[in-house]
Amino acid sequence: MNMTDYNELNAQLKSLIEGVPYRIANLANASALLWQGMEGLNWAGFYLREGDGLVLGPFQGKPACIRIPLSRGVCGAAARTLQTQRVEDVHAFPGHIACDCASNSEIVVPILSGGETVAVLDLDSPLFGRFTPEDQAGLEAFARVLEEAWGDMR
Repeated sequence: MNMTDYNELNAQLKSLIEGVPYRIANLANASALLWQGMEGLNWAGFYLREGDGLVLGPFQGKPACIRIPLSRGVCGAAARTLQTQRVEDVHAFPGHIACDCASNSEIVVPILSGGETVAVLDLDSPLFGRFTPEDQAGLEAFARVLEEAWGDMR
């Protein structure tokens, strides 16, 4: 599997969303960029914070769970703790929500605004242990690009 060039990916994201005030459009392009730029994925997208849960946002992949409580799953844990969750085997994760039974590993990066989770970036893979510490650092930088623009989007 090729290494993802996160410097290039993040530069592409910046150029795609610069001056674009439409949150859903920006997140749709961001998910497409990840889908095209990373190997070994079966889902790439976003969940948006709505009250005490997360609601499905723009994504690439199979249909997904529509609502996730903050108390459940890898996405809920990332949103609740404000920390990236990198899970090598989702079947061993307490409270894992199986939206796609083909998913075996997952990484979820919270997107913050004003110190609170406003969304999460969620990537799934059919490969066990797909996401490395390098992927985590690159995806956290990707999320920071979105955070920097979040207040200018509606």
